[in-house]
Amino acid sequence: MSSNIQIGIVGGAGYTGGELLRILINHPNADICFILSKSHAGQPVSHVHGDLLGETDLIFAEQLVEDIDVLFLCVGHGEAKKFLEENKINSKIRIIDLSQDFRLSQNNQPSFGNGKSFVYGLPELNREAIRTAQNVANPGCFATAIQLGLLPLAAAGLLGQVHTTGITGSTGAGQSLSGSSHFSWRSNNIQAYKTLNHQHLAEIMQSVRQVNPTCTKPGQAMYFIPWRGDFTRGIFISSSLFCELPQAQLEKLFEDFYAGHPFTHLAKEPIFLKQVVNTNKCIIQLEKAGTQLVVHSIIDNLLKGASGQAVQNMNLMMGIDECAGLRLKANFF
Repeated sequence: MSSNIQIGIVGGAGYTGGELLRILINHPNADICFILSKSHAGQPVSHVHGDLLGETDLIFAEQLVEDIDVLFLCVGHGEAKKFLEENKINSKIRIIDLSQDFRLSQNNQPSFGNGKSFVYGLPELNREAIRTAQNVANPGCFATAIQLGLLPLAAAGLLGQVHTTGITGSTGAGQSLSGSSHFSWRSNNIQAYKTLNHQHLAEIMQSVRQVNPTCTKPGQAMYFIPWRGDFTRGIFISSSLFCELPQAQLEKLFEDFYAGHPFTHLAKEPIFLKQVVNTNKCIIQLEKAGTQLVVHSIIDNLLKGASGQAVQNMNLMMGIDECAGLRLKANFF
């Protein structure tokens, strides 16, 4: 039997499932045992993910197989919790959930699902806890990009009011059709949505308080306006706040905070989305005018914001190279 990590995937027909397959098929330490999809059971994976034609002969399954090491849950929000309630998963199997069901802790303790505790899977925040975790809740895409731009400031006690805007591509809405996701609506169009009440705000503030419990004082609020963009993938975040620290000191603060983290980098020149699309990177840039600081951060919402980060978490949990399977070049042109 192969000494590679044996992997099962639940819900492999969507965008995140497809990206996860693309990474794992070429991962040097991974074997995919099954991909569960009731709606596509018996069909070749390449029938749904045409980009994988010639890359794999895998067929969608309709039943779980327990002889695995890691189970990825690539299902909709609310469905992961339901799946764990309906299926008894062997305690030896490590679970990585890409939904939002287990991201929020209760009373500073890991979140729970059917008796299983989940560690919040942002490696730049919880790397050591992830290494020993049995189950990981993968962060949200907007949450990942915003947190990575703010956590060094939070840790240093430099967060006050934060005003954040962020634009995301159409893949962030998933494959299900809606009035704001089809081509005719998205083309030559943008729109603000979920203004000031996006679901990722709770997990962002949870992480901010983790690095600095004093970030609960009056005046330390976050105001977030997300935008739907006229492109397919990627997230560009700009967070604005008051900060008296000089630019050089701020840059050192960020470099020190992310030292040893292979996927998060500080740029000294203006950043742009194509630098990160098709990679597991987050790139951050700082701009300052007087006492006003703007933190820009960019990620690929399907990779560092979802499937790439999930594989990064698997690598940490299984004690292998954190970058295994994730040395991906940006689609620069």
